[in-house]
Amino acid sequence: MNSQIKAAVTGVGAYVPDKVLTNADFEKMVDTSDEWITQRTGIKERHVVAESDSTASMSTEAGRRACRAAGIDPSELDLIICGTITPETLCPSSACYIQRDLGATDAAAFDLSAACSGFVYGVSIASRFIEAGQFSKCLIIGAETLTRFTDYDDRGSCILFGDGAGAIVLQPTTDPTKGVQYTVMHADGNGWDYIWLPAGGAKLPASQQTVTDHLHYLKMRGRDVYKFAIEKMQWLLADCMTACNLSADDIDLVVPHQVNIRIIKSAAEKLNFPLEKVYVNIDRYGNTSAASIPIALDEAVRAGRIGDGSMVLLIAFGAGLTWAGAVVRL
Repeated sequence: MNSQIKAAVTGVGAYVPDKVLTNADFEKMVDTSDEWITQRTGIKERHVVAESDSTASMSTEAGRRACRAAGIDPSELDLIICGTITPETLCPSSACYIQRDLGATDAAAFDLSAACSGFVYGVSIASRFIEAGQFSKCLIIGAETLTRFTDYDDRGSCILFGDGAGAIVLQPTTDPTKGVQYTVMHADGNGWDYIWLPAGGAKLPASQQTVTDHLHYLKMRGRDVYKFAIEKMQWLLADCMTACNLSADDIDLVVPHQVNIRIIKSAAEKLNFPLEKVYVNIDRYGNTSAASIPIALDEAVRAGRIGDGSMVLLIAFGAGLTWAGAVVRL
């Protein structure tokens, strides 16, 4: 491994479907209200795939935009990682469809299943490949089609989820002030049932009974997820700052997984971290799991919130249970 080489973000891109599902729409579907949803989650609307959209199609467009921003042709890619829990098919991987559709014929391609932490896991893994000299043009994607796994009879969870994809291109740099400075990844399988999708895998294959029992939809233990997310967001912020000897003044923006506005605010307040340095767009997209951080990162770049030289923290936590963080100098 060449310690002089780091993985630098050279392009970002995102894609979200045109269709929007608002809180007013949910008022007609389940026993809820705009006020209740907004106060408890911070969500006002979320984007929903059209019939022609899928995890792979959204990822392909997000990847194409990231490559364009990086100034490379997708055919130059040598690695594609897609973080998702809503893959195109169980076999083959979504990444292989994306590779085909991008024309990235020389790229290795695989999916990564770490739920809401999937994108940050992917950044960590790809950066190690680059540091080792194995790959030089890597596309890391976070993408979800969660609305196709949402139970719209469950008023507690159906309001949360949206669809979309985001991507970044990582390439080698020898500039010590640039690139991925630090990453951390953890998991605790004891919390497997905090957020899970019971049927459709090897343990409980699809059957008429699993369909009837709504076992192909996401299930959540809301209160437990809430406590876990607050704890891990605090821990990740503190860990990333300590590991890189950073203070709040050194950080330009924290881009957390968009899980719940109350969780984000509570974690920031408990660490006395300025909320104005935490990027929030959950009001417009809902929880898009692995896609939430790259979508927010793309938005922040396009809005001019961050740019060349910005110090950015990526903070994720989700089903598994998993949690991960990355410190990146753009």
